[in-house]
Amino acid sequence: MKDLGKSCIILFIKSPELGNIKSRLSKDINEDMVLSLYKNFVLDLLEMLRKGKHAVKIFFFPPDSGEKVSDWLGKDYSCWPQRGNDLGERMKDAFTQTFSEGFLKVLLVGSDIPDLSISVLDSAFEFDEHSAVIGPAFDGGYYLIGFKNNTFLPGIFERMPWGTSMVFRNTMEIFERYNYKVNVLPVWRDVDQFDDLKALIERNKNTGFAHSRTMAFMSDNFKKLFKKNIKGNQ
Repeated sequence: MKDLGKSCIILFIKSPELGNIKSRLSKDINEDMVLSLYKNFVLDLLEMLRKGKHAVKIFFFPPDSGEKVSDWLGKDYSCWPQRGNDLGERMKDAFTQTFSEGFLKVLLVGSDIPDLSISVLDSAFEFDEHSAVIGPAFDGGYYLIGFKNNTFLPGIFERMPWGTSMVFRNTMEIFERYNYKVNVLPVWRDVDQFDDLKALIERNKNTGFAHSRTMAFMSDNFKKLFKKNIKGNQ
């Protein structure tokens, strides 16, 4: 039974629109392939989240794409638009909205980590002795951040150089400034570039994720992904 009254996971996704998904990955792989990959990323994450004991709220971007998202994911998920002028404002708004519904602990994760496991998320919620939890990403950002309802720090999302290698470091500096005790999770490598995609395959050869939609798609389209559609090698 899901612990609906206490914990919630926010999943940030983008509407599956050709040309607007994972631009850095699209520099090396055909955009149609990137779009299909991204759809599999999200579906794998949602399948994993449905097996967990936590409530799930999906926030989509852009905010006027609700109908497209609903057509894609169906009516079984709770979906809300991301609202704000930048990523930080959108994250802050999602936390504020979710805490207003009475949840005691909330985590926010992105959709670039398709092999994230429910065990990692369960352990992330175990931060009773901490003010916050964060999962540093391989590229200098973070793949997860979470707060308790009485420790939420909106300022952590303000004036942040999003998309740079300084995000995690700057975030930790703000936590230190407020004397926050933070539970730092293991580093995870999200998928933003072609090398990240290769790393995803390599680390999941013998894991449960080896049988996922994402891995099956990459296996079925290996030549297109890694040879034919790599620009410059055509």
